[in-house]
Amino acid sequence: MIKTTVVGSYPVPTWLQVFSTRESLRDAILAVVKTQELAGIDVVADGELYRWDVNHAETNGMIDFFVRPLDGVNSVLSTEQLAVWRSKPGNQFRAKPPGIVVGPLHAGTLDLKSDYEMYRDLTTKPKKFTVTSPYMLAKMLADQHYDDLEALVMGLADVLKQQLEGIDADVIQIDEANVTGNADDGPIAAAGINRVLEGVKTEKAVHLCYGNYGGQTIQKGTYDKLVAFLNALEADHVVLEIARRPAEELAMLKDVKPELGLGIGVIDIKDNEVETPELVAKRIEQAATELGIERIKYVHPDCGFWMLPRSVSDGKMRALVKGRDLFGG
Repeated sequence: MIKTTVVGSYPVPTWLQVFSTRESLRDAILAVVKTQELAGIDVVADGELYRWDVNHAETNGMIDFFVRPLDGVNSVLSTEQLAVWRSKPGNQFRAKPPGIVVGPLHAGTLDLKSDYEMYRDLTTKPKKFTVTSPYMLAKMLADQHYDDLEALVMGLADVLKQQLEGIDADVIQIDEANVTGNADDGPIAAAGINRVLEGVKTEKAVHLCYGNYGGQTIQKGTYDKLVAFLNALEADHVVLEIARRPAEELAMLKDVKPELGLGIGVIDIKDNEVETPELVAKRIEQAATELGIERIKYVHPDCGFWMLPRSVSDGKMRALVKGRDLFGG
């Protein structure tokens, strides 16, 4: 049977926003995991609640959480450095970068294993752990040390690879939401992701979407430009934004190598209306008809839930499971 999962993030509970202790964080993660269990999700996630930053809530810490602790990254930029960063194409949606690379990259105080261990024993369900791709991190950073995108990507990849070597989540997922609008960088992005995945000993996943910056789609592009990138990935499956994409893009995935399992987004996270199970089942059927049911390993939302109301997120998860069950008969 096709499995259900989530992409990763979940709305930050109100009490965690106003009372951010380690104990309240654990309680919030437990609530998130239990909510997924009650909805019937097959592979759960921790909600990425430990990343949340009130000072930059638009991305739920997808970038800043990973780069600010690193040795070699300075969080303070001069006016001149900021002007150089702002002049680069593709950075207009952020007011400033999460930091500037000033020396060789090392883990510093980044400790993903401890973040994972906080939720590892809160559920007996299969679980996933997510990290942002080194290419996406590199594209957001200012850089005065490597002065070369590929070198910066691989420097970040080496740090993330080492961080993941001690994590035994059933699925480890690399999130990439920048190459979708920069397909020419596909070889660099894939090389960085593959380096990170060398540290993964369990199921390897890559999430691909077109951006979700406070509910906005950032990247312009289509999946036909990304087939070579997808075929270069040394992953077990991909987790794709599909529900909000034009219908004709499904056919563009036919040339993806058969050994790469497909995860199909059937829940639109940029729409607050909760899908009906019938609509979810229809979206699964469309994908199965176009690509072959044997290719589809997972169904899931297009992206994370973090910017939605909790009631909407919970309703969408229930619809996801009911729709999958309806499709499966």
